[in-house]
Amino acid sequence: MSTKRPDRRSARPAPARASARRGGGARLCLAVFAAVLLGLFVSFPSAEAAERRLPKDAREIRLSFAPLVKEVSPAVVNIYTRRVVEQVVGSSLFSDPFFKQFFGEGFGFGERRRVRKRQNSLGSGVVVGAAGLIVTNQHVIAGADEIIVALSDRREFEAKLVLDDERTDLAVLRIDTGNEDLPYLDLGDSDSLEVGDLVLAIGNPFNVGQTVTSGIVSATARTGVGITDFQSFIQTDAAINPGNSGGALVTMDGKIVGINTAIFSKSGGSHGIGFAIPVNMVRVVMESARQGLDHVMRPWLGAATQAVTAEIASTLELERPTGVLIRAVHPGGPADKAGLMVGDIVTAVDQRAVDDPDELEYRFGTRVVGGKLDLTVLRDGRELARTVSLRKAPEDPPRDDRELEGASPLAGATVANLSPALAEALGIDTLLTGVVVLDVAWRSPARRLKLRPGDRILRVNGTEVTDTKQLAGLVRSRQREWQLSVKRGRKVFNLVVQG
Repeated sequence: MSTKRPDRRSARPAPARASARRGGGARLCLAVFAAVLLGLFVSFPSAEAAERRLPKDAREIRLSFAPLVKEVSPAVVNIYTRRVVEQVVGSSLFSDPFFKQFFGEGFGFGERRRVRKRQNSLGSGVVVGAAGLIVTNQHVIAGADEIIVALSDRREFEAKLVLDDERTDLAVLRIDTGNEDLPYLDLGDSDSLEVGDLVLAIGNPFNVGQTVTSGIVSATARTGVGITDFQSFIQTDAAINPGNSGGALVTMDGKIVGINTAIFSKSGGSHGIGFAIPVNMVRVVMESARQGLDHVMRPWLGAATQAVTAEIASTLELERPTGVLIRAVHPGGPADKAGLMVGDIVTAVDQRAVDDPDELEYRFGTRVVGGKLDLTVLRDGRELARTVSLRKAPEDPPRDDRELEGASPLAGATVANLSPALAEALGIDTLLTGVVVLDVAWRSPARRLKLRPGDRILRVNGTEVTDTKQLAGLVRSRQREWQLSVKRGRKVFNLVVQG
């Protein structure tokens, strides 16, 4: 079906065409004058918008990415990791937990033995500094005993882990090339991406060698994917496969805008739904690495939030569900000092709209400590402006790590006082208080009780637990019966254990 417009002039009757010719000069002058006036009030597209256009003809369709690939591909590297794991071999009868319960780990009369097995894995990385600074995914190098980086010219170097961050699934490596500068990619601005922009994905899929695929940005600020704690992914249809993890997502100006991280797949191969970590998040991790920190320092809002559902929007008389609802505020925290209140709805951060808690957390996570953020807030139908100072979460109260002892069911658990800083490190609500389990010793009463790291101990024998010193005193004495309350996630377990 053609979309060509019909020739309206030929559809007019002859008298109408003759009449048009008689007044044509005057109307032509009026049309020119109107066009000039229109030009005064209608702004022309910006230079950035003008660069985004469709191909004009077949010649432009035949244009090649080859010059761009030659420029950026030397900065994308292959990463090989090795680790040694121990496996127990021997009779399955002797390793049965039923027999071990009575005869211990040594049961089996030497039939069971441990063997060391070497495991290899592969991924990709991106050189982001001439001195050998490399960014990749944390899951690519997790648990590795040895990390090898292979450059595009096939030279190999042993890499040192500078910083890894499980919450963002990012890691920073460094290789020593002497005084030689390496080709590297400049960081772009992932916030400037628009759906439909052309991108290239570069990596080492299935260890076949460096591979380049092209596609478009399918979506931005994609949340609910469940890959990392900070969710605001770039979605692309450029083919990403196993081995591409840690590789570069590159725009047409030769800058990196994302680290390829995961795919949605039912077969293990690419189905055209790939996800990349925005480079603005990478920038924060790199800054912490450059400062020599052993963890990523992030700003803390000091408030608990939730999504605005259709029901909440109706209750608050909003036209539609929008923004992020503040449901709790930490006294004296950044949100409190900025004047945020329970019931406020944050609709924008630095004039960028936010529609769910993940997006709000991402906006904070891509800023460095010491700056400020401007928030747009709805309160009682009025739009307000609030400025939040960006500071790190405090460790108040101090952790005071303790391993519990005595004859209680909690013996063998290492516990700490919850503070905003510790809660952030554990990836839980930073407004939680009390005592949290950090570790559980092997073959301990706490292990038999099935305690896990992250559990919060609420009460012991009816007494509310406030800090680790108090808890250590509560479990020191011997009891005939122990009544315990433990919270795991949103569930509370009330346990009765005989002493």
